[in-house]
Amino acid sequence: MFNSFSEFKFFQSFRIPVESCDNVRFMVEKEELSGKFEFIDGDLKDCSITGLGFISKTKISVNSNLRFSIQFKKIRIDLEGHIVRSFGYKSDEELMLYGVELDEDDQVKMKRFITQYVSSFSPDRARECLSQMALSERYKQATEGFEVFSLMLSLFKDITAFGSKENFLVSMLEEITRVLNSQRASIFLINPHTNELEAVAALGTDKDLLKFDYRKGIAGSVFTTGVSLNIDTQTDSVRFSKTIDDKTGFVTKSILCSPITNREDKVIGVIEVINKRNELRFTVEDEKTMKVLQLIFSSVFHNYNPISEKSLIRRFSTPYDRKYAYIGRSQSTNDLRKSIVQLKDIDSPILVKGEQGTGKKLFSHIVHNEGKRGLNKIEFIHCKGNTQEDLERMIFGSDDFTSFLESCANGTVVFSEITYLPLNLQHRLIQALEQKRIPGSKLTIDSRVIFTTSRDVEKMAHEEGTFNSKLYDYMTKSIFYIEPLRKRPEDVEGLLSHFLRKECRKQGLLLKEFSDEVKEQLEGYDWPGNVKELQSAVEKAVLYNPKAHVITKLDNGNAVIVDLSKSAMNGFDNIPHARDFSINLKDRVALVERQMILAEIKRNKGNKSKAAKEMGISREALRKKMIQSDNVLEKLSPKTEKKAA
Repeated sequence: MFNSFSEFKFFQSFRIPVESCDNVRFMVEKEELSGKFEFIDGDLKDCSITGLGFISKTKISVNSNLRFSIQFKKIRIDLEGHIVRSFGYKSDEELMLYGVELDEDDQVKMKRFITQYVSSFSPDRARECLSQMALSERYKQATEGFEVFSLMLSLFKDITAFGSKENFLVSMLEEITRVLNSQRASIFLINPHTNELEAVAALGTDKDLLKFDYRKGIAGSVFTTGVSLNIDTQTDSVRFSKTIDDKTGFVTKSILCSPITNREDKVIGVIEVINKRNELRFTVEDEKTMKVLQLIFSSVFHNYNPISEKSLIRRFSTPYDRKYAYIGRSQSTNDLRKSIVQLKDIDSPILVKGEQGTGKKLFSHIVHNEGKRGLNKIEFIHCKGNTQEDLERMIFGSDDFTSFLESCANGTVVFSEITYLPLNLQHRLIQALEQKRIPGSKLTIDSRVIFTTSRDVEKMAHEEGTFNSKLYDYMTKSIFYIEPLRKRPEDVEGLLSHFLRKECRKQGLLLKEFSDEVKEQLEGYDWPGNVKELQSAVEKAVLYNPKAHVITKLDNGNAVIVDLSKSAMNGFDNIPHARDFSINLKDRVALVERQMILAEIKRNKGNKSKAAKEMGISREALRKKMIQSDNVLEKLSPKTEKKAA
């Protein structure tokens, strides 16, 4: 019986909170573009064997490399890692909370630190940490968790005995309404073919009337976010949709709604209880009971995992058949997908950084489509290529044109290549966003704003003064960096397959494929134009080979599908100082080696030991080469500064 519980994520990831009174000294160094490390302000908030969290006013991009020094009493450890996530910290607009994944080799050091740190805790504090670690729901007292576990076991026995019977769900709903003292209860599952939540069991009304778009109402909000809600419709009237009440003639006063998941931990539906008798809303005790019930029904539907080509929901759609799909199997792409799940339903602005052609527009589309705003409009304002008059008209409107910020109410506005927006319009834009109103208009701005850029906007804002610093601070609440395709070669195969399939369908041709030789050449190419160049290459390949089922070459006479000689890896133009003939050969070789080492470390997700092994050198040799190149850069810095002057 207990094996069934392994299908649920009962235990949450646990981090030990760090308190200021513990006198833990913490220092952070951030790696600059030059390869040097500079100290930044930061406060350690929590730690575990594999990572740590800290807050800072400094804006740091995801995937940035950092060095840390932690000292507690007589122990001091030096660590390295990289940023895996960044979010605004509580209500403070200046502070950012950063999550760091430590290098694998440094986890032993962290274990040594945590052992000594925890040993200094008082008995009460140690007991509290152990309770939090043992109980996923983090109850205030351990006994509450054991009571819930006992109730879960008894209910699970009922499921095992009666779960296959027809009237089981209705019987369970009757029991739920009795225990929670409510008027009605319903269970909804997603139908991926219609993109609707449909009632599979309902008490107090005809279940056939209960179906609606998966993003609508309280149930839709719980389904898309995976977060339970306890709602009083009088207090939370803005969030409550009366669509179902209009169908059934029922008046809803209070709702308690929780997600149902399957064995893969996908949210597949919700359980909803309505109208607490003799009270305005459901109680905290009711919420605890509902937590147990959602686990029970999750076990009932643990095998429910429908897939459909028509599904708008990423987790239930056939791979690559959706209009907007983020394709690839690299760690970077997987992390982006996880970020989409976290971001899609919040309202804060997002800054998406990355080279031209990496998929920033696609990322924005997916965040919009899969979130609660996906039912409404999305508009793109292309700051690069439009005149100032056109940009002003799209942002602020005119006598004959409604501003996108107003016409996309409850939707999304994407400012593509925001650094190309003129400074005077940047100033007016941040004023409108902060006041949530366009000057002269009575409407409140209720559009989510996403910004994209392929340039170093931080440098433009804080060093060059060519970008509005207030607008920069506003749009960097959440920052995401999309790596160039050359740094995620694992994605190339999937992208080639996707675009080849898409183009063949578009041209009305039978599905083609690349020969092994051509595929090997394309997968080895570093795609300086990123995904955009890859898509163009596939389109040319189909155009140049209308009758061939297997594409065996990369050219058709003088028409070249992709010019392998243009690969950036074939030259040294992108490596700093490589063509600076005023530097002696030994130092230039050290700098070239440095770039190659950094690229290999990046490819191995920050794991220096693995990078060294793949390059055929020891970790110590790698360390010495980095120190040598650091010394070269240090020696060159006065020279570089003099040239700049």
